[in-house]
Amino acid sequence: MLELQGVSASYGAVRALDGVDLTVADGEIVTLVGANGAGKTTLLMTICGRPRAVAGAIRLKGQDITRLPTHRIAGLGVAHAPEGRRIFGRMTVRENLQLGARLAPPDRFAVNLDSVLALFPRLAERIDQRGGTLSGGEQQMLAISRALMAEPELLLLDEPSLGLAPLIVTQIFAAIGRINRERGTAILLVEQNAHHALRLAHRAYVLATGRVVMQGPAAELAANKDIQAAYLGGMPG
Repeated sequence: MLELQGVSASYGAVRALDGVDLTVADGEIVTLVGANGAGKTTLLMTICGRPRAVAGAIRLKGQDITRLPTHRIAGLGVAHAPEGRRIFGRMTVRENLQLGARLAPPDRFAVNLDSVLALFPRLAERIDQRGGTLSGGEQQMLAISRALMAEPELLLLDEPSLGLAPLIVTQIFAAIGRINRERGTAILLVEQNAHHALRLAHRAYVLATGRVVMQGPAAELAANKDIQAAYLGGMPG
């Protein structure tokens, strides 16, 4: 589904990614683990073309997308639920979802709307409410649902649990698992909650200062003592 080969990206003179190799297979959940500033968010944004990779290649289903504009990448089946949610606060839940659906066939709107409202029933109760008046958890549900309305084959999720209460985090991760199982959507997940991420994912990569320093099956990384000490509070997941 997705392949990064030797990808580097910079912000001015600051190198944020340095020769990253990464793959996401069809129907796979892959998580990125790393400290703040490791380059995880930059990696997701580079896949979408902003910032542009300064070296290496990014391929989606075998097609080189390294130099494509962001809207073309989205049109090929990539959807991004960014860090901080970035919903449109003055628009209603329905209007946010309508914007997300612009890349999907118009006759699929009703089916996709029913699907995301079944995934997040709370949004059905808030369908005509402005996005800015939703709770943090509801806004995260809306951000994920807006991305799903485009019928993506690859879903990029950036910190979906950030700032949320534990009960809501559990609901969000359960929904991510359902998206993968029921839709077959490939997911690349950046997540500060390494416990949840490594339990959910099939494989994981560890980023440090823009480089991949470890990779493998998520269960194996969760059992690794170095990973436990650095990201899991020193305790087994």
